[in-house]
Amino acid sequence: MAATANLSPLSSSSTLSKSISKNASFPLNPPQKNPSSLFPKTLPKPSSFPCKHVFHTQKPQFTISSKNPISDFFSTNKSDPEDDFISSFSDGDDKPREECGVVGIFGDPEASRLCYLALHALQHRGQEGAGIVAVKNKVLQSVTGVGLVSDVFNESKLDQLPGEMAIGHVRYSTAGSSMLKNVQPFVAGYRFGSVGVAHNGNLVNYRTLRAMLEDNGSIFNTSSDTEVVLHLIAISKARPFFLRIVDACEKLEGAYSMVFATEDKLVAVRDPYGFRPLVMGRRSNGAVVFASETCALDLIEATYEREVYPGEVLVVDKKDGIQSLCLMRHPEPKQCVFEHIYFSLPNSVVFGRSVYESRYIFGEVLASEAPVDCDVVIAVPDSGVVAALGYAAKAGVPFQQGLIRSHYVGRTFIEPSQKIRDFGVKLKLSPVRGVLEGKRVVVVDDSIVRGTTSSKIVRMIKEAGAKEVHMRIASPPIIGSCYYGVDTPSSEELISNRMSVEEIREFIGCDSLAFLPFDSLKKMLGGDSPNFCFACFSGKYPVMPREVKVKRVGDFLDDGLNGPIDSIDGGWVKGPRNFNSEKEIDPLYQQSKI
Repeated sequence: MAATANLSPLSSSSTLSKSISKNASFPLNPPQKNPSSLFPKTLPKPSSFPCKHVFHTQKPQFTISSKNPISDFFSTNKSDPEDDFISSFSDGDDKPREECGVVGIFGDPEASRLCYLALHALQHRGQEGAGIVAVKNKVLQSVTGVGLVSDVFNESKLDQLPGEMAIGHVRYSTAGSSMLKNVQPFVAGYRFGSVGVAHNGNLVNYRTLRAMLEDNGSIFNTSSDTEVVLHLIAISKARPFFLRIVDACEKLEGAYSMVFATEDKLVAVRDPYGFRPLVMGRRSNGAVVFASETCALDLIEATYEREVYPGEVLVVDKKDGIQSLCLMRHPEPKQCVFEHIYFSLPNSVVFGRSVYESRYIFGEVLASEAPVDCDVVIAVPDSGVVAALGYAAKAGVPFQQGLIRSHYVGRTFIEPSQKIRDFGVKLKLSPVRGVLEGKRVVVVDDSIVRGTTSSKIVRMIKEAGAKEVHMRIASPPIIGSCYYGVDTPSSEELISNRMSVEEIREFIGCDSLAFLPFDSLKKMLGGDSPNFCFACFSGKYPVMPREVKVKRVGDFLDDGLNGPIDSIDGGWVKGPRNFNSEKEIDPLYQQSKI
């Protein structure tokens, strides 16, 4: 297993300007009985955000001791993951992949260990790499590595990350021996300070920004769009230092939920459309926590307070507590609907809604709008389970575990020399013949991307003796690639972009097939529907991805470190070729260009 540890000195010359600084000292208050009272109750809501660069400040309430130390959670006898890391490759789940998850913690002496646990809770958002940056005595200390969180970190690694502030990142990425260079958080030092950043999302103007920066002499070490943010911070003339972050973000287009660590501040930023989630919470000792999902807050016993609003910058430090700054005038939010369909864990609250409740209702709607005579309802685990429960309850048919998922399949395996059909799927899913044999089966899954895995699942269920197999998909057909932080195939590979529902049914081999109707999805979201991004279902993009390319599934792609960025084009295809004209595009795109 490859891991790195880096030290970046931080300058102490960056101080708050008089116009926004406070003279408050850092009170060492005891833990509060009602931690929610520590958050400002008057921070403006998105619809009432004032013009940019206006602060709303809340005084700090921190303690310097941890109420529930968790050092004992770690075993000092664990072997170094570098000793047993084995290069691996995935057999390729036919699902979109969330690019990453982020976490930031301020004001807890065990910040890095809490960060480690929070990243465990966010592991489903990225399994290829993980990293943590901690700050102590104005020094940024970094440990990053390839693999799962438990592969990258052990007790000795976490001992290298002391301090009361930390940020962390889990990442899904492409293959490539040089992938470690792209594992976040990134750390960079400048004349007036140093900064670490962890980013969830995707910048649609990355190539334009990178070309501009390279023309001005910037040298890039990675192929990650996040590095652009660091270079923009470096060339900014804004003071104090954290306003460089604000200045940089104003040049970005696309999706970004980011956490930054400076010498004395934790900064959380969300793009004006709010594509990717980012929530704020508080531990009982006053520590402030930011995370991609509330499930991370639950694990480290932090109380969920609210979302970071679209277009908002939150700055946390000992002197001024939490300051809220409006980044820029924001249009109507466009939150990723796939967070509720697939990405987030069911126990999370995302965009103010329970993921579990959303998926349960998706299943109920499917049962009402696409009923079929059946004997049993099963799910494709794990993401289809909650929708299947909703379907079964509404249809009055028993839900059973007809497919068992193996949780012990490593990412490296050796296939026998004699080819076994559907080998990869069989490693992960096993049919239960006693549930399926002689039955009319409804199989509920969250989505169909290329259709290859679905066809193998249907064949497996029929081989287990099912009399009929009816597929029900708890999302509308996916016809467009995502350019806002989700790894999806090119439009040409999306089966719903090439085939009708009946053609897909024949390809998959099931007896009937039905998707969640797009109109029903929007109706279920009610008044919040305009606040969601449906680009993957409609082809209408809030921010036009004119320069973005999409990975071809299955292609090997180097991370771009061994040559110019254009050299990786062999593994990519052009972005959508038949976008609607700007006049036909969602009016929000026109607003974004004003």
